[in-house]
Amino acid sequence: MHRIFSISFASVYPLYVTKVEKKGRTVEELDEVIEWLTGFDDAGLKQHLDEHTTLEDFFADADLNPNASLITGVICGMRVEQIEDPLMQKIRYLDKLVDELARGKAMEKILRTA
Repeated sequence: MHRIFSISFASVYPLYVTKVEKKGRTVEELDEVIEWLTGFDDAGLKQHLDEHTTLEDFFADADLNPNASLITGVICGMRVEQIEDPLMQKIRYLDKLVDELARGKAMEKILRTA
């Protein structure tokens, strides 16, 4: 089991916020991306932040977007589509989406819409 699985989502979230805000994006856009991937609404996202849910439990509760498999590319030196551990792949999907947001990619492309 990877150490990252037991890290709380609440400890990672501020890092995502800092990353996207430095690049001129908003917390609302970040939340939209997270909610698209996980299926959580604002209340669900807030609940996981308040309860300091581990990343393992966070993704266990998530209803992953059916288009998540369209997320491809390299994150942390690995191609996300080739990561074998399902939980690690979900975590890296989120990392990749946050990276795309921070890089200024259009929301339609980040959210894999037609």
